[in-house]
Amino acid sequence: MRENFSLVDAAWLHMDEPTNMAVIVGVIMFEKPLEFARLKKLVRERLLRVPRFRQRVREPLFGVGIPQWENDPHFDLDAHLHRIALPAPHDQAALHDLVGDFMSVPLDFSKPLWQFHLVEDYAGGCALICRLHHSMADGLALVQVLLSMADNAPVVENDRAALTLAPNANGARKRGGMVQRAFKLARTGTQYVGAVMTSREKMRDTAWLGASSSLALGKLLFIGPDTPSPFKGKCGVVKRVAWTKPLPLAEVKYVARALGGTINDTLISAVAGALRRYLDARDMDTTDMNLRAIVPVNLRAPGDLDLDSLGNRFGLVFLSLPVGVEDPLLRMAVLKDRMDDIKRSPEALVAYGILGTLGATPVAVERVVNMIFGMKATAVMTNVPGPREPLYLAQDRITGLMFWVPTPANLALGVSIISYAGEVIVGINTDANLIPDPDEIVSAFVDEFHALQALAAQRTPREPKALPSETTPARIPKPRGAAKRAPTKRKTQPVA
Repeated sequence: MRENFSLVDAAWLHMDEPTNMAVIVGVIMFEKPLEFARLKKLVRERLLRVPRFRQRVREPLFGVGIPQWENDPHFDLDAHLHRIALPAPHDQAALHDLVGDFMSVPLDFSKPLWQFHLVEDYAGGCALICRLHHSMADGLALVQVLLSMADNAPVVENDRAALTLAPNANGARKRGGMVQRAFKLARTGTQYVGAVMTSREKMRDTAWLGASSSLALGKLLFIGPDTPSPFKGKCGVVKRVAWTKPLPLAEVKYVARALGGTINDTLISAVAGALRRYLDARDMDTTDMNLRAIVPVNLRAPGDLDLDSLGNRFGLVFLSLPVGVEDPLLRMAVLKDRMDDIKRSPEALVAYGILGTLGATPVAVERVVNMIFGMKATAVMTNVPGPREPLYLAQDRITGLMFWVPTPANLALGVSIISYAGEVIVGINTDANLIPDPDEIVSAFVDEFHALQALAAQRTPREPKALPSETTPARIPKPRGAAKRAPTKRKTQPVA
């Protein structure tokens, strides 16, 4: 049976470039070694219940028309699941190097577009490198699907009920629901921007929405190239990655509360400060500098994930990072204002429409537009909420997660923030031609966060207090005089 791609998924299918693959790369780290045979069993019994993991791409004849998904008649799990030994000294730096190497390896389009690599001998445990093409689904959806293989508690070998599912997607769907509940979709990240107005409100606000959407479209299409910097230039095929040691989420909440922002404001402000430090160390004049980041914004309603089709359901916005603001408090205030403006804008919805339009255009046109959009920014920045509680793959505890979404063909910098089990990790991926030392940006981020910690300690004593909620949806704003309605409680889902 064949199934047409959605237009947005078709757009992502053709964004592969030799310098930047349209592949989501994830790393799942484990406390103890994971038996390869057990992993293979779990993938077969749990992950393969999701149809996309058994389907390959069928391109239209002569390249005209919409691609299709079709079941791979020669599907072989051994072609997708591999094991590899981590070179000495078997530490985080060695894992960084290995992940960077895999970022440049293309997937085989004659097979389903995913591969797992079990990395043995990592820090006394192991790691699983996951590579999945963006045409399958967006980052948030894929994180949820991957973690649907996991359990909330260790599962012993003879617990057949826990290890085996019904022979259809329902088992995977139930597990996906379990993981969604475990996520409690953490209060971090960019807000849900879906259509939250009632039909009556939509009718009343049609004129305003049309005007604001036109402005957003103009911004997306006609803003000029981003500020020149050492982060911009000709990309190569060699990639580098680095990530922080885990930060306690409670500490990030404390800093955010003390300084009057959100968790997201705090972390992204520290990222902007880290980029400033990196440029200052290279004698770059950062006075009044702003660098744009492309930020994916989830457009799914909470719980709206169809495991039969997955797909991409997110828009893109441009966030201007105040790199030129030296004072950390002022930088965070400026960033908060810009984030708030984005939450009130339909920009993400407009960008989603543009992606759909691209999916219906010839591949050559799509690649030109992709290149142009890449010129308008310096980085891609994502924030994915993970489960609040620890998860286990069979008997092995997952100790950490890190994921990166692809960058456009001519972008050299990606920033990924992910929370899991009460901790936050910030990861950097770079093009080695332009930014050979992402660990320096990671170190600068830690210094910036410590500076914010010190400022928070001066302002607020350390006592438990609720953080201002980040779970309120970012509603499309109403024109003045519009009737008010009671707030709707929704949970937010940032995406990668």
